[in-house]
Amino acid sequence: MYIVDGIAYAGDRKPVIRIRGVRPLEDYKLWLRFNTGEARVFDFKPLLNEPGFVPLQDPKVFCGVYIDYGVTAWNNGNIDIAPEYLYENSTPAEDVV
Repeated sequence: MYIVDGIAYAGDRKPVIRIRGVRPLEDYKLWLRFNTGEARVFDFKPLLNEPGFVPLQDPKVFCGVYIDYGVTAWNNGNIDIAPEYLYENSTPAEDVV
């Protein structure tokens, strides 16, 4: 149990996931460093045909990724994706430096 603003919640409090580092890789992948200290790789290809992410099919746009308050973003913040989603759907970056 934990309490936030006087409200008691059941279970354990999950840490807030934020992006601390991002690098575009070949084949529409992102190398990510999370505030947990973990480095992970996210494959963006399955999302590129989703309406909100179609502009990222352009490699120049995709490579313009940056961090905005712990969230990966593109096109002056018009495109972003939740760090929790990236964390849950990525794999450990063991061999990527």
